[in-house]
Amino acid sequence: MFNRVLVTGGAGFIGSHTVDALLARGSKVRVFDNLDPQVHGGADTPPDYLSREAEFVRGDMRDRAAVLRAVDGVDAVIHDAGVVGVGQSQYEIDRYIDVNVRGTAVLLDVLVNERNSVERLLVASSMSIYGEGLYRRPSDGALVTPRLRPDEQLEKKDYEMRCPTTGERLEPAPTPESKPLYCTSVYAQSKKDQEEYSLIVGRTHKLSTVACRFFNVYGPRQSLNNPYTGVAAIFSSRIKNDAAPLIYEDGLQMRDFTSIHDLVRGKLLLLENPKAECEAINLGTGRPTSILDIARTLAKLYGRPHLEPEVLNKFRSGDIRHCYGDLTRANELGFRHEISLEDGLRELVEWGESVEASDKVLQAHQELVRKGLVRE
Repeated sequence: MFNRVLVTGGAGFIGSHTVDALLARGSKVRVFDNLDPQVHGGADTPPDYLSREAEFVRGDMRDRAAVLRAVDGVDAVIHDAGVVGVGQSQYEIDRYIDVNVRGTAVLLDVLVNERNSVERLLVASSMSIYGEGLYRRPSDGALVTPRLRPDEQLEKKDYEMRCPTTGERLEPAPTPESKPLYCTSVYAQSKKDQEEYSLIVGRTHKLSTVACRFFNVYGPRQSLNNPYTGVAAIFSSRIKNDAAPLIYEDGLQMRDFTSIHDLVRGKLLLLENPKAECEAINLGTGRPTSILDIARTLAKLYGRPHLEPEVLNKFRSGDIRHCYGDLTRANELGFRHEISLEDGLRELVEWGESVEASDKVLQAHQELVRKGLVRE
């Protein structure tokens, strides 16, 4: 077990739950976080949910001196810091690349060139780097790795993935780590770069490194005020304000929704397992669920089933159709998800009922329209 762990982005949704789990098993934890206003609402102090047993250091990943101080005395780093949001990344290009890529580069440079005792690096990657998931062609069972659907197809409201060779409708299949990476957003590319630089540096300098490819994580503490966070939180903010969730395309696109508690268990398993070494590993459930089902389930759990989702039948540039995880490698290493989707969403709703939610979803949608990123 690593006795002293640095969690970058540790005041955020995923980071803070990781901090709790590390403290529960007896590790000493230092949190390094810049308290991004988009996540923390301009607060100057850590959120109330962040354990006071952890040492908190406020700082920016791009500040080399601050990062050097943050890694002092720790034997493992869990790098969760970064900006999230596919749609926003398509126009806030400089910020996403600067924070996610350069911030990671500063950390890696410090670990390689400055005196420290770090033995293990766990990096938060993302399923978004796959682009489209893996598909199976019904006519012959062949596995297909298509890129984006043509705009001409989407303009006809034909949303399902079609084989670029035969034109037939493809069936989604579990996506393994070996699938080619076809990034379709600036956010995805920034996470791909972050992952690949970390693994390259790890192999080159014999720094034990693992990249965790998170699928769609949800749970308590996910900001209900950030319209660019996970879809379950975005839907919650609408529902809590008695507004119907907004859904692009037809709502039948599928994702792999993973409880924060399962994700954190997986992260700590990979942190400690020596068989995971300089590789990227999926963390999810391996079970696909449609966006429409998530919206309807949340409305029901919030006691507002009358809020039928508003299906826009519009598409966003860079959006994919289906992607859910193949968990074979994680299972080989001992990971199993334990929390059902309904139980996990119920926990999210119970927490969501106790916090304020500022609905900025329509504002974010209108910004995407103004930028030409939403089309019919």
